[in-house]
Amino acid sequence: MSGLIALLDDVAAIAKAAAASIDDVGVAASRASAKAVGVVVDDTAVTPRYVTGFTPDRELPVIWKIAKGSLRNKIVFILPAVLLLSQFLPQSLSPLLMLGGAYLSYEGAEKVFGALRGTAEDAEEDQALSGAEQEAQMVAGAIRTDFILSAEIMVIALVEVAAQPLLTRALSLVVVALAITALVYGVVAAIVKMDDLGLQLSHRRLGSTRALGRLLVRAMPAVMSVLSVVGTAAMLWVGGHILLTRLAEFGITAPEHWAGELSHRAAAAVPFAAGAAAWLAETLVSAAGGLLVGLVLVGVLHLLPRRHTAG
Repeated sequence: MSGLIALLDDVAAIAKAAAASIDDVGVAASRASAKAVGVVVDDTAVTPRYVTGFTPDRELPVIWKIAKGSLRNKIVFILPAVLLLSQFLPQSLSPLLMLGGAYLSYEGAEKVFGALRGTAEDAEEDQALSGAEQEAQMVAGAIRTDFILSAEIMVIALVEVAAQPLLTRALSLVVVALAITALVYGVVAAIVKMDDLGLQLSHRRLGSTRALGRLLVRAMPAVMSVLSVVGTAAMLWVGGHILLTRLAEFGITAPEHWAGELSHRAAAAVPFAAGAAAWLAETLVSAAGGLLVGLVLVGVLHLLPRRHTAG
């Protein structure tokens, strides 16, 4: 009898340990997901353009294909790589984050540069799409773009749980991958199908319902434009913030100090909204830093080849 009681005690202890581990995974995953939210905004803003031009019946299947590719990127390719690095080469995480931050800054600055110059990229993207081969090309392009953003999300998330045991790290990143993929592509699906919903509502009998439908149809181009701007701003903000904070680890503390000083002054200037003012000031500094770094990279990658060709 005493042996049975001891066995039950062991089972209870194991159950408590398992429950604690699950709780640790949930807390770690939520903290990691929150840190990656800026890149999630960008991912959500970038993806709808890959569905533009498809017939309505192909939009959701295309989004589903991209979502599966995104999840495969995160779990099959990126997760094992970042776990191995965190286990055997943890000092590589900061340089990887900075590389990702520089890439995001470059992408954001290139969009700003392209908008100011009026490049012809949009005209190429707006071409009518048809056929399985064209669909496959667009899906492949979306998954390639997603790979960079997914890698950044997973590395940001990993840094937040780097002190946890390996199993907790792995499970936390799996939860992050599943949750963020579902969030991003769920929102993308809702955005893409919003105009179809508006068309359906605009044909209903009730006048207020028809008015709402027409409003949705008219609003969608503006919503897509706003998303594009938000995505660009998110790239610059996240990229700049990563660079500012990680530079301090290498002894270059001035940029982070300036951001902190401006944040404190903004909070003191607006005491009734000190938290919001501090966050906005720090965000603007991060975005400005990201834009500066990005423009330098745009110049290096776009102007130098022209000089070479001219020579």
